[in-house]
Amino acid sequence: MIGRLRGAVAEVGEEEALIDVMGVGYVVRCGARTLTRLPALGEEALLHIESQWSESAGLRLYGFGTREDRRAFVLLQAIQGVGPKAAMAVLDVLSPAELASAVAREDKAAVGRASGVGPKLALRIVTELKDKPITDGPVLTSAPGAPAPMTSKPAPTGDAVAALMGLGVAEVNARRVVEAAAARLGDEATVQALIKAGLQELGR
Repeated sequence: MIGRLRGAVAEVGEEEALIDVMGVGYVVRCGARTLTRLPALGEEALLHIESQWSESAGLRLYGFGTREDRRAFVLLQAIQGVGPKAAMAVLDVLSPAELASAVAREDKAAVGRASGVGPKLALRIVTELKDKPITDGPVLTSAPGAPAPMTSKPAPTGDAVAALMGLGVAEVNARRVVEAAAARLGDEATVQALIKAGLQELGR
């Protein structure tokens, strides 16, 4: 099975990228967070790959920017009711470190921000990932009485994505352009600024 790909970014779609490795194009399914962080077309990318086979779909490659992302994807799919799409959705709103922190806090609301993940599934994810090695780094938890971490608060990016979706933009595209805008504008960017930048990107 394929575990890693290094090659030029040939195409980037809504849910996948085409990676050219010595003239062979590999279609790799990626989450919005991974797609927005890919290099420009023609530049070299390194993706950690989870290969999956099914009789109905054949071989599918899922790509991630880090080994931890790939590990979290595998751990999430081991949970009943979590398929590739839901696992990708969780990792679009929470990095592995943020997911580990949410699990440690039993913060099912943070996990439930993922598209297609309802309260019951979020609770199952938080419960079953307890004590699992989601990340190699330290897991941050709130001390008693401390303010809730940012991962559980509504973020300007989330509001901007919701606004674009309200205008008829597909969720994957909305997340892609808003996250790209947030990376350019910084943490202090307002919802209005993110929406404006996202619409400009979509209009190109």
